Amino acid sequence: MSELRRELGLPGAVITGLGSILGTGAFVAIALAHGSVGSFVVLAAPLAAMVAVFNGLSSAALASAHPMAGGTYEYGSKYLGEWPGFLAGWLFLIAKSASAATAALALGSLTGLRWAPVLIVAVLTVLVASGLRRTTPVNLVLVAATIAGLVGFVVIGATYPGGVNPIAVSVDGWQPILEAVAFLFVAYTGYGRIATLGEEVRDPSRTIPRAVIVTLAVTAVLYTAVGWAVNRLAIDFGLVGESLTEIVDGLAGSTVVLIGAVAAMGGVLLNLILGLSRVWLAMGRRHDMPRALATVTDGSPRVAVVVSGVVIAGLTLIGDLRVAWSFSAFSVLLYYAITNAAALKLDAAERRFPRWTAWAGLASCLFLSIWLEPTVVVVSLAVIGAGVIWRAGWRQRVRT
Repeated sequence: MSELRRELGLPGAVITGLGSILGTGAFVAIALAHGSVGSFVVLAAPLAAMVAVFNGLSSAALASAHPMAGGTYEYGSKYLGEWPGFLAGWLFLIAKSASAATAALALGSLTGLRWAPVLIVAVLTVLVASGLRRTTPVNLVLVAATIAGLVGFVVIGATYPGGVNPIAVSVDGWQPILEAVAFLFVAYTGYGRIATLGEEVRDPSRTIPRAVIVTLAVTAVLYTAVGWAVNRLAIDFGLVGESLTEIVDGLAGSTVVLIGAVAAMGGVLLNLILGLSRVWLAMGRRHDMPRALATVTDGSPRVAVVVSGVVIAGLTLIGDLRVAWSFSAFSVLLYYAITNAAALKLDAAERRFPRWTAWAGLASCLFLSIWLEPTVVVVSLAVIGAGVIWRAGWRQRVRT
């Protein structure tokens, strides 16, 4: 048996999207962006949201027309060909495994234990392997705690008497600004988990577009508010570009933020393991990966889930939040470039949004990708090349 169950309605899909976004995005990416551009982060957040909307509309249109597990891996294969589809799947695995490792590292830093990231990944991998029905209620609790923590942080920023001017902008050139927008765009892309769950959503043609739009709207409001609060507190509490909790340590109400951070990282990890496993599953079905990854037991692709967890745990050995997030950013931008290229191939009956939105998404992704650190770009391209070599060799083996 290799079929998944359609169990998610609109609320569950939105919760899945929010759970995938409001973690490293809220508690790490905003701080990293602030480290690059200072108070410009309050403007970078809505700019990144605009880019995310273009890409989100393309993802929603594709998921509605082709509701299969695997997201752009499936869309790329269907509308662009096998190789673009494989590259999309490989890029997704690179990007989201690195993003999940970032969440695990951030969560582990709150414990102070060296092996905490690996242990956390192991626990959540077991939970996801138990089945989607059991993870949805956990998602709801994590998302609620995350939003409470973010609101608490914004309240602290709004009421702190010595905050700085939240609109002051001072940066050296365009590179840090565009890098910050790229960082924050990645912080919105958890909506892609909704698309990768296409086989598990009820009435996907209606549910997926609505869930993507609602998820992005809620996230844009929260991120802009958090960016504003960061600007008020960053100077006084010495934000070092890794975690928002650093600038509220010792403040009244900071416990709420810390609880929210733990919930957020846990939610992101849970949802990324969920989304990654569905892409491993889809690639196993198409023989781009070992067939065992396509096995579904009691409604859950357990082999794919375990592989996802092992890869994430290994990537936590990077040990650096900014490096891990940068690798995720470059791969995500290329992944969504393929998404938009696939959306441009939709015929008139399948297209739910104007073609210019897909063109805008494609151009913005390619443009932002060139502003990341050169070392990250070179290493990422090497990993992508390794994937191409793998597929060529594996497909040859399968044929023989």
